[in-house]
Amino acid sequence: MAEQKMTFEQALDRLDQIVKGLEKGDAPLAESLGLFEEGTKLIGACTKMLDEAEQKVVQLRKGPDGAPVEDPFK
Repeated sequence: MAEQKMTFEQALDRLDQIVKGLEKGDAPLAESLGLFEEGTKLIGACTKMLDEAEQKVVQLRKGPDGAPVEDPFK
C-alpha cells in the first residue's frame, strides 16, 4: 500500500511493524535498508498528515460580546 493512500493510523501501524522487524535484527542487510527507507517515507507522510490536520484546527476565544470567536491555530 502506497504511503499516499494510507490513513494516518495505517501508516503508524506499518511503521510499528517495521520498527519491530528491525529491532529483531535477523533480516539481511539489504532488507533492513529497504525497511529503513520505507519507514523514513512513512514518517514523512505522517508528518505531512499531522501538519495538514494542525492547519485545520481552530482556536476558540471569547469575543467582545462574550460569544466564541474562531481564530486560526498558531
